[in-house]
Amino acid sequence: MSRRFVVLLGAAIAAIPVTGLTSAAVAQDAPVIALSNSFYGNTWRRQMVDAFTEQAEAAKAEGLIADYVVLNGDGSVAQQNAQLAELVLRGVDAIAINAASETALNGIVKQACDAGIKVIAFDSLVTEPCAWKVGFDFTEYKTAQAEATLDLIGDAGNVIVVRGVAGSGPDEQMYAAQMAVLAQHPEVKVVAEVIGQATASEAQQAIANILPSLPQVDAVLAQGGSDDYGIAQAFEQYGGPYAEKMPVIEGGGSSDFVLWWAGKAADGYKTTSMNTTPGIGGAAFWLAYEITQGAQPPMEMTMPVAVVEDENLATFAEGLEPGFIISPSYDRAWVQANLLNAQ
Repeated sequence: MSRRFVVLLGAAIAAIPVTGLTSAAVAQDAPVIALSNSFYGNTWRRQMVDAFTEQAEAAKAEGLIADYVVLNGDGSVAQQNAQLAELVLRGVDAIAINAASETALNGIVKQACDAGIKVIAFDSLVTEPCAWKVGFDFTEYKTAQAEATLDLIGDAGNVIVVRGVAGSGPDEQMYAAQMAVLAQHPEVKVVAEVIGQATASEAQQAIANILPSLPQVDAVLAQGGSDDYGIAQAFEQYGGPYAEKMPVIEGGGSSDFVLWWAGKAADGYKTTSMNTTPGIGGAAFWLAYEITQGAQPPMEMTMPVAVVEDENLATFAEGLEPGFIISPSYDRAWVQANLLNAQ
């Protein structure tokens, strides 16, 4: 017996054969669980999809699911709407959705719910009431990080704000939190805002384009997803006053940035790193599975964030490999203990 794991990246479709199960027989009523991911263009999202896939493969090997489907979009609402409509027609049992918009997908999400499909929105959420929601408290952690960053510059100076994935719910929430903190610090001046798409290359280019026209920058408020390392590279390549004193750059959990920071720490460089964890993809898979099996978790759940500070920087940096976002893995046992029993 052979099954197929289907991956959609943008408009391209690739069907990859997967060998039949060997460790366990598939239960007769085993569900098909889908991932609808609106955007695949940064390290965080790719790692999130890998986390979902890893846990889905484990479940499939145990015979817990019949199959799984991964759909990756180009960041547009139109494409994700079309992909979700396809999943509804195919009659999957559950859809874990990382949404392109909090509101624009509500119609198709309601159609899925009405068709008996369990919908679990995660990370970038939807507002449709029928969907379970598991996300991060972007407002809380970005408020704390912005306050810590401004404290490091004495609550005065020039800052750049680097926004994330344009149009996404997390970007809007993090930006609002940063603006609220800045409003409480009149001696801090925002000298530029750019869009970094939570991507190292995009953020690096955006910062490099504006640095020649700016006064000296004391701090950068960012959003994560590997933008942190791109920002650091832009300042290093620009040189000038930053060859002697780098601005305080908010870390977003990329291993490249943490390693860069660790190298600067000996010279007294200080910052913080806080990030949402792409391992949520695995948690979303198991949450979807448990709901298809009759579990009734709270309709709204919150995931933890990863925090790197001066005190634990050396521990995190030791043996760290470049090219990924700091994140634990979330397996079935973790979901059962921390989400199904959440209050």
